[in-house]
Amino acid sequence: MTTFVALLRGINVSGQRQIRMLELRKTCAGLGLKDVRSYLQSGNLVFCTDRADTRKLASDLRIRIAKDFGHDVEVLVLPAKKLIAVAGSNPLWRRLGGEEKLFHGTFLFQPVSEDRFRKLKLPVQPGEQAVLVGQVVLLYCPRGYGRTKLSNFFFEKALGIRATTRNWRTVLALNDLCTRPLTGNQ
Repeated sequence: MTTFVALLRGINVSGQRQIRMLELRKTCAGLGLKDVRSYLQSGNLVFCTDRADTRKLASDLRIRIAKDFGHDVEVLVLPAKKLIAVAGSNPLWRRLGGEEKLFHGTFLFQPVSEDRFRKLKLPVQPGEQAVLVGQVVLLYCPRGYGRTKLSNFFFEKALGIRATTRNWRTVLALNDLCTRPLTGNQ
């Protein structure tokens, strides 16, 4: 079995598209996913399966969530090894350090070339930085994510693809869920 991470876009935000994690884990189990774990109430899942097609997994989750909860939720599924690689190789985190809350990862639903990313006119404010690592835009926002223009919306509009952003604390917590042994109560 392979471990995967599913990032659900835009659930439980400002009281919209409410989904309880216990019910979401049951929905995942109904799809045959094993050892389903969740982090926080914002649509962060880790699970195991014999299936390998991440696009099909995402599609199946999206369809089942619509059926079970009545919400059309975009889902990004990636192998745990990709999330672990991102968590362990953030050049901004290594170079700048500091508080986890100042770092974020914008996970792109489709690949973007380095060349295309470099050509973006990033609306950076003093001290802000953004780098593309694989399919993730890593951000450093010293004034906080709420004040940056390097938002999820900016990257979706500028690149023409969907994305979902997680703060660095969440990325590290998902990394831990991917690498720690199961405890039985997930």
